[in-house]
Amino acid sequence: MGGRGLTVIQDFGIEVILIERDGYYHRAWRCYLIGDQFAGLGKGHGHQQDSYFRASLMIATSSIYPAPSHIPTQRRSYAGHPRYPRAQAPIRVPVAPGIALDRFVYSYLVYGETVTLIDTGVAGCENTIFDYILSTGRDPSEIALIILTHSHPDHIGAARAIRQATGCRIGAHPAERAWIEDVELQNRERPVPGFSALVGGSVQLDHELVDGDSIEPDDCRTCDMQVFHTPGHSAGSISLFLHSEGALFSGDVIPVTGDLPVYDDALASVQSVRRLRGLPGIQVLLSAWDEPRKGEEAYRQMNQALEYLQTIHEAVLSSAGDNSLDPMKLTRKTAAVIGLPPQTVNPLLARTFAANLRVRDRKSLLADD
Repeated sequence: MGGRGLTVIQDFGIEVILIERDGYYHRAWRCYLIGDQFAGLGKGHGHQQDSYFRASLMIATSSIYPAPSHIPTQRRSYAGHPRYPRAQAPIRVPVAPGIALDRFVYSYLVYGETVTLIDTGVAGCENTIFDYILSTGRDPSEIALIILTHSHPDHIGAARAIRQATGCRIGAHPAERAWIEDVELQNRERPVPGFSALVGGSVQLDHELVDGDSIEPDDCRTCDMQVFHTPGHSAGSISLFLHSEGALFSGDVIPVTGDLPVYDDALASVQSVRRLRGLPGIQVLLSAWDEPRKGEEAYRQMNQALEYLQTIHEAVLSSAGDNSLDPMKLTRKTAAVIGLPPQTVNPLLARTFAANLRVRDRKSLLADD
């Protein structure tokens, strides 16, 4: 175990420091979240020999009232003011000998009488999540529900450990069930470097979440989350809209301009982003890939995502021309066109560009049918 430094800023930002003595070097991290009060742990940056990922996290909590100093002994309502701690799990994905791509994913906690966790990060993330929950006066055993936005390793990696520790229920879209309940099947069908280190094992689903479902943490009808099926990144990707707060949890549905694009269906990705953009009343966009975006900035981010998807599509079609290039040659050529660094060229990116080739008859993904 290592020592931690914690800074709390009662403003619209947080600067946090985490120092671990576990073979990693960690530096200060600054982030922004909604609300008036923030607390957090730091994002880990550093190196450990022969390690393809770092399991340390950054967790921040936001609320409009102080965190409780003890576990409530009576029913306490958080209706209208749930908390959205977010956990950032850095991952190093090897893409070539001696070259690794730094990635991360955010997970979110919604505090009510119980705790709902949206995505779990990679294997090992449960430890810091539990430590943070304890630091707020709550207990990890209060995690009653995990919602998995999809089945990829950086979202399900710690699910098994958290289930074993808390006995919580787990929900996801039925199209993701097979890869969650049999992670070796996922590894065979969608190999990811370092997969076994990122995923702590298979886990059974308790609930299938489909489009239009309403999730009511603690049976609180004033803070229900609506499920939106938003495929593209994966067949069963879902987004969650917490109506009482105007908070949209979008998982990996919305690509970030200039970042590594990952999707299996280019046209479905466009349609899903358009659908989310059409939601009125979004106060904050909480993505797994990006910083929180508030108000109009959330809608601008979705507009930029659509433009990025079209830019990628045009680059793939231009690079392919009339010839059938080797998939990796096409990937290298397209990556250079859209400004991605050479180390991002890997089979996952090739899989993404292949999705564009499947709809190469469409010059524009944004044109109305």
